[in-house]
Order: sequence, then structure tokens, then C-alpha cells
Amino acid sequence: MRNSLSSTRVPAYRALLAALFCSLLCLPSVTLGALPVPADGSPVLRIQGSNTVGAKLAPLLIAGLFDQQGLSDIRIAPTGEENEQRVTGRGPGGQLVTALVAAHGSSTGFVGLKDATADIAASSRPIKESEVRALASLGDLKSSAAEQVIAIDGLAIIVNPANPLPRLDTETLARLFSGEIANWTEVGGPDQPVRIHARDDNSGTYDTFKELVLAPHGKKLASGASRYESNDQLSATVAGDLGAIGFVGYASVGRARALPIADGQSQAMAPTPAMIATEDYPLSRRLFLYAPPSGQSAWARALIEFAQSDAGQALVPRSGYIAQQVEAIRLPSQPDMPMAYRQLANEASRLTVNFRFEEGSAVLDNKAQRDLQRLAAYLAAHDKLQERAVLVGFGDAKANPQRASLLSRLRAMTVRRELTKLGITVKDINGLGDDLPVASNDGGSGRIKNRRVEVWVY
Repeated sequence: MRNSLSSTRVPAYRALLAALFCSLLCLPSVTLGALPVPADGSPVLRIQGSNTVGAKLAPLLIAGLFDQQGLSDIRIAPTGEENEQRVTGRGPGGQLVTALVAAHGSSTGFVGLKDATADIAASSRPIKESEVRALASLGDLKSSAAEQVIAIDGLAIIVNPANPLPRLDTETLARLFSGEIANWTEVGGPDQPVRIHARDDNSGTYDTFKELVLAPHGKKLASGASRYESNDQLSATVAGDLGAIGFVGYASVGRARALPIADGQSQAMAPTPAMIATEDYPLSRRLFLYAPPSGQSAWARALIEFAQSDAGQALVPRSGYIAQQVEAIRLPSQPDMPMAYRQLANEASRLTVNFRFEEGSAVLDNKAQRDLQRLAAYLAAHDKLQERAVLVGFGDAKANPQRASLLSRLRAMTVRRELTKLGITVKDINGLGDDLPVASNDGGSGRIKNRRVEVWVY
């Protein structure tokens, strides 16, 4: 008896594996007949929350779901209320199917869940512990059944295109947005007063900016800052003012110029698709949908399933955000890289997926569980299931660099163990401790970014 598959059977075997992994990730669709359509024409879906998610991405995902369910004459149109849209389609019998998206800020989505005016909350930040407690009657909103990462975004720091400033670090950013730096000449810019533009208090974009920029440096937003409900409106204003600075989601940079940003000891990085996809860009963030795990409507379940599928993720770039499909990228070798890492850069490709961990934890989060399936599907489709992948772990130094080195390797071993369960054998693992930080170790969010496992393939 032969111990290996014959050469004629190998391609079919690999195709079967790829289909198997895809079946784990690409959840089955729901036929329109299985989804209730109210006879009175009331909405089948109501999404409230983030302007970042709701302005473009959520309506596109709903339209994609409507198309998947066989609806025709699908339209996305304003409702007449600012930052609100209606998505409509016609069923096979001509019945009108409607969904509403109200994009007034992440916190409003969780209020909508609480008062039952929303089926899904869209958020550009993770749910807060206070919100989890307030919504406990609906189930655990941090569970894998409730929390869905649907795309990756980068918080872009934007200035007028004529502003010659080459880059900024987060400490200087905090001083600019707090009003401590009043003229651009203080940081090497033009002789112009600094005019600050920021999202409003309901915005998850503003919450993210506070968490990643202002709070770690003990600053508060200047009281005279101009505030906006809309990313696009803010960006258009900054693009027309030489003294302006603001922050928006990556998709809303528009005619403004996005500055490369450094955090702590990290190198300055521009918000490029590759650096946002890996979440290495210091101001990268995840975009979420939250649906109550108890009492979740059939349409809400269907939208979540569609958003996580290949078809749904294919719509994400049309909104200007970064999808979660795994891709290979080449990184240039740099002299300051550790020798083992430099060799990888010379010989292998890095994949656009990172696994990250909370302090003292080796438990993969909700996004990582999905990413394991995406990674497995990619490796199967590219004939890299056996001895072709390398896992590289990193950590934050804090007070003990030796502990960081050990934990970085242990976290790589955690990912290897999970891949082994899926029939994947990695070529090697490595732990590089606190080398190559992508964010500052002074704050909790920065340390989480540095506690990562990268995947490289030969």
C-alpha cells in the first residue's frame, strides 16, 4: 500500500481541503422565503451607530444581502434626515423590503439596542464595559455570537495638501489637538495658526482618537475645536484650509493629505492598506457590528453571516476600508531588523493577518477565531499547508525584557497549536520579544498592538 496520495489525486485533495476551509468561514446564505417580510412595509433591519460604518459600508452590505436573497431594484437613498439612509429592494412577488441606517455615532447604536429602536449597533470602537453592563439583559455583547469585526480602518491624521510637514508622532499630535501648540512653525510647518477639527462626542472615531492619542499623554481636546458628525464634511473643511488639522477614518481622507504617524519607538507609518490590514499602523482600528445574542432577528443573523463571507468582504474596499481576506505582501529588508527577521524579509512574504493578545493571556479573541479559518483557507488554496508558514511572536518589554521574549514565543506556540488542530504544520516559530514595536509601550492599547504573532510564508 502506498503511504502518500498519487500525483493525480493531489490536486483534487487540495481543492477538497480548500473547499472544506472555505465552508468553515463562508456561512450559508438564507433564502428570502426563510426571512420574514412585514406586510406593513416596516423595516426588516434597523442599524444605528457609527458614522464611519454607517455612511457607506453598512448600506453596501445591506444592498449586497438583498441581492444575495434575490431582491431586485435595489436602491440606497437618503431618508431626508441628516446622516440617515434607506436601502430598498423588491421581492419576487413585488413586495417592498426596507432597511434603515442611522449614522449618528457609535454610542447611539448601543442606546438603540437598549431602547429597542435598533436591531444592530454599528461601532468604530469596541463596546465599553459600561455598555456591556447596561445591555446585559440582551446577552453578552462581548461574546463571539454578538461581536463581529467586519473591516479594518485606519484613523488618518489629515492636513491641507500644501502643508509641508513630513510626519508627526502621537505626543506632538496630543499637544496640537489640546491647543498647546498654537502655530505650525513650532513643529516645522508653515506660519499659520493651528485650526483644530474633530468628530463630535457621539463618535467612535473621536473615542478612538482619545484612547490612542489624547489620553496616553494626559491631554484633552481644545475647547475651541470645530466639531463634526460627518467624516467627509470634516475632511473637506481641512482640505481647504492651510492651517487646519483633523482626524477621519481612512476612507474619508479625500482631497486632504494623511500624515505618517509614529507612536513611541515605532517608525512613522502612513495609513496604507497593508499596514492597516495587519493593524501595525499605530492608529488602526477595527469596525464592528453588535447584535444581541438573545432575540437576534433572522435578518440580523443573515446580515452578519453575509458581512463575514467572501462576498461581503469583497464589498468592504468599495467603502474605502480594508477587508479581512488574507493576502501576501513583501516587506523590504531594513538594516535595523533582527537577523532572523531580515532573513524572512529577504526570502518570504508576510501575510496580512496578525494575532494579538491581552496582557497575560494566550486566548485568541473573536476576530482571531475567524482569522484562523481565513488563514487556513489561504494556506490550503496556495499549497502551503505543510512546512511553508513561519510564526513570529512579539511582546512588550515593560519591566522585564526576558519575560517579553518568553511570552512572544509562547504566543506563537498558541497560534501553532490552533493551526495544528486544522491540519496545518508550520515550518518554524520564533519569539523576538520587544523588538520592532509598532506602538508605544507606555499605554495599554499600544502594548496590545505590540503583543502580536505575525505569519510569514515561503
